[in-house]
Amino acid sequence: MQRGVAYGVMAGALWGMVFLVPRVLPDFSPLLLSAGRYTMYGIVSLAAALPMARSLVKRLTREDLGALVKLALAGNLLYYLLLTAAVHLIGIAPASLIVGVLPVTVTLLGRRDHGAVPLARLAWPLAMVMAGIVCINIDVFTVADSTPVSVVTKLIGLACAVGALGCWTWFAVENARYLQRQTHFSGNEWSVLWGVVTGALGAALWLVIAVLPAGGPQGELADGRWHTFWMLNLGLAIGASWLGNGLWNAASKRLPLTLSGQMIVFETLFALLYAFIYDQRLPRPLELAAILLLVAGVCWSVRQHADDDSAGAAPAGGKLKKKPQVSTY
Repeated sequence: MQRGVAYGVMAGALWGMVFLVPRVLPDFSPLLLSAGRYTMYGIVSLAAALPMARSLVKRLTREDLGALVKLALAGNLLYYLLLTAAVHLIGIAPASLIVGVLPVTVTLLGRRDHGAVPLARLAWPLAMVMAGIVCINIDVFTVADSTPVSVVTKLIGLACAVGALGCWTWFAVENARYLQRQTHFSGNEWSVLWGVVTGALGAALWLVIAVLPAGGPQGELADGRWHTFWMLNLGLAIGASWLGNGLWNAASKRLPLTLSGQMIVFETLFALLYAFIYDQRLPRPLELAAILLLVAGVCWSVRQHADDDSAGAAPAGGKLKKKPQVSTY
């Protein structure tokens, strides 16, 4: 469990970067950002897959391929399209606070899975997480913005963020369940296969961009901006996508859904941290309170799971309960 938690925190630190890149590249559309990121991710994954390609292809089933396509569409392409649109329209903090509800939504969906702690025991930790999100929400919508945004734009941005939340909630639950059902791929191998499929879908996005009317945003960008675009997307491909997804798969194999759902909160915390560094400012009082509440809620949840694990390890009679064995990362 401790290794699973550590993997989840490291994945959150890498995933937090995906909120910052759209802020650094506001002149690139969400479609371009998604196509660039996942094309690079596909190239990196293909390079990683080559040494074990024959073994992977032999074990790959039609069911695996269907699951990979669905997970890549929902958890990568559609999620990132909606997320980048939300960051462009309403900023990092509002987008991250809405996606930060993931610990609650994933926990609720995974409450009947094996190893899940009863929801009643998670009520107070979840309440602390929600209180932290409320603090961020109040801060975002009460602090004056130097660049006023219309109500319609805010509503569209909020809708995009909610859509991203829905995509990632479904992905997190389905990916964890599929990983725990199948035993013929390790977390690393599954991440590589997922990356290759995502890269193929990302390359297909360039065909969509090619048929768009000429003179769009991609036609007005300087060469220097394109260099920055590709370098940042290479960083996301290696860090957030390949390594981050591998760490998350490793965490998903070791943790019940009610706990792995809590780990996603670290993506929000690191996204906020990167935003503060980029803006060169310290968090405001409500932002600091939100961070403390989120961390406290997650730590409390981890303790609840640890207590439950210890209680189940030595039941009356002295016989240990064995957990289902799964392949390791």
